[in-house]
Amino acid sequence: MILGYVRVSTADQANADRSSLQVQQDIIEGFARARGVDKYGVQIYTDAGVSGGVKLSKREAGAQLLADMATGDTVIASKLDRMFRSAVDALNMLELFKEKGVHLVLYDMGHEPVTGEGTARLLFTILAAVADMERIRIRERTAEGRKAKKAKGGPVGNVPFGFRKEGEGRSALLVSDEKERETLVKMKQLYQNEGLIGTSRKLAEAGILSRAGKPFTAMAIRRVVMQEAQQ
Repeated sequence: MILGYVRVSTADQANADRSSLQVQQDIIEGFARARGVDKYGVQIYTDAGVSGGVKLSKREAGAQLLADMATGDTVIASKLDRMFRSAVDALNMLELFKEKGVHLVLYDMGHEPVTGEGTARLLFTILAAVADMERIRIRERTAEGRKAKKAKGGPVGNVPFGFRKEGEGRSALLVSDEKERETLVKMKQLYQNEGLIGTSRKLAEAGILSRAGKPFTAMAIRRVVMQEAQQ
């Protein structure tokens, strides 16, 4: 039996790029047709919005695929990084596939199983390590960029309550928002005596609203107060 695995991260879905779920599924079904199997003879396992950094066995559909596959089955993914990002995970899973007698095909590396002893397996080992290294480099570059931006006073992630963002892109800066700072002072004073629910009610009665123009919820007040305490 042919078992197909498809995955996209949240970013992939938003961009609707070439790694979309449908494109991956079309590749898998095309592979099956080339071997005389129609789409009804293919079982597709889908992890939508799941990071590639999560091990295959820890993903919902990935874990189900590993539980369902049996000796003689062929598992196929359109690309190496759809199924693996960690070289350690990739190589461990490769051994599991071999032990179970399951063929693993990664379409971007060719149409032959990487579970054999030939060139395909060597290429798989090298590319798995390269993909793992690139993932680490991206994570390091992102962390360095966020750290540098924060050091310059630039906004990182959501703009904290009591501030506003001025400018765009790399030149953006956080500046104090006096109106929100006044609201924050009042919120903290009320919170000491009224608690979350009471503070929400008092602010609404005073006509003090959130950025969205709605009354502050108890959860929003807790988040703002906790944010201030951590600064």
